[in-house]
Amino acid sequence: MPEQTKYHKIRFWISALLPLVFLAALFYIFLNFGPLGVFKTALPPIEEAFIQRIILEPEQISVNIINDGPEPVTIAQVLINDIYWQFSMTPSQTLAPLKRGVIKLQYPWLEGDPIRITLISRNGVTFEGEVGVAVETPQFNILYSRTFVLLGIYVGVIPVLLGLLWLPFLRKLRAEWYSFLLSFTIGILVFLGIDTLAESFELVKNLPQAFNGIGILVIGFLFSVLTLSAISYKTEHHRARSDHHQALAWGYLIALGIGLHNLGEGLAIGSAYAIGEIALGGSLVIGFMLHNTTEGVAIIAPLTKTFKQFKTYLLHLILMGLIAGVPTIIGTLIGGFAFSFALAVLFLAIGAGAIFNVAFDITKSMAKGSWLSIFTVTNVLGFFAGLLIMYVTGFLVLG
Repeated sequence: MPEQTKYHKIRFWISALLPLVFLAALFYIFLNFGPLGVFKTALPPIEEAFIQRIILEPEQISVNIINDGPEPVTIAQVLINDIYWQFSMTPSQTLAPLKRGVIKLQYPWLEGDPIRITLISRNGVTFEGEVGVAVETPQFNILYSRTFVLLGIYVGVIPVLLGLLWLPFLRKLRAEWYSFLLSFTIGILVFLGIDTLAESFELVKNLPQAFNGIGILVIGFLFSVLTLSAISYKTEHHRARSDHHQALAWGYLIALGIGLHNLGEGLAIGSAYAIGEIALGGSLVIGFMLHNTTEGVAIIAPLTKTFKQFKTYLLHLILMGLIAGVPTIIGTLIGGFAFSFALAVLFLAIGAGAIFNVAFDITKSMAKGSWLSIFTVTNVLGFFAGLLIMYVTGFLVLG
């Protein structure tokens, strides 16, 4: 009997590994004798290089690049604003596929001027990158760290906390306003979710093809949706005990989704500030404060029905405000000192998934098994009010 069991185990592992062995053999034959081997000899090599970041330091420019293609790439010449310029490159001028390199140029750039860099490969293929407004790239120190932290506080933390202060006022509204406020929250969340997805699709264009930006986006979005759905399922019986537990769960989930959105927003703000592509004047900060205050309203809207005393919810409100606002600070620090388009796409996708998940959760609860019942005049007006206020305050950010 033991011998027979051992025999079955061996057969089991052979059946599992045999397809992999044949696949490896097929892959080897295809590369060496199949069409790809013919194409390698018949066609010139395919060269792809992607400029990830341009760093400006006094009298010096550093260009971070990655080989984004299947063939080695050799950088032969570099042009700055259409002028050939001497350069050095580490680890070498030839990059293997998916390897990174750094090009350094001694160049007396002037603050405020545009800089266009063109890399020319050994085979004459060109790769371009541009800095719209030349400013020194921030280096990690106390001054810049404090600047980015304060920026995150002004843009993210303060607006959300200010929005939470409306809880006592909203609680005094008549009971029928509760449905309006929930619909208002859904409108805000849907707007934020679509806006977050749009931002992530824009950033995908700035990723090397080898990174498969759409794949990162899909994985982040579905990971967020499915994870939060699983958590909601596990905690369903706790929330069913009372409206109080359900309202708190919604509040924290909304804060989490908004926090992930604000993390992506902070990444974009910090990176733009670092390369001088955004004017961070007083009007912009005020615009963000007004725009993001509505996020605080979205968090507290589900709490208005079960609200008793402000001090009862004080700790929860502080935690929700920090969950939603503090990621902006983290985002500005990462964006300012070590921005990554891949991370930005991932966090924005996760944020969008979380936002849509909680919006669906609230809508499902309002429907109570009959989806047509949610399309009342009050709910529709609340939903469009949420969309409209996000749209209007968005103009303040742009202005």
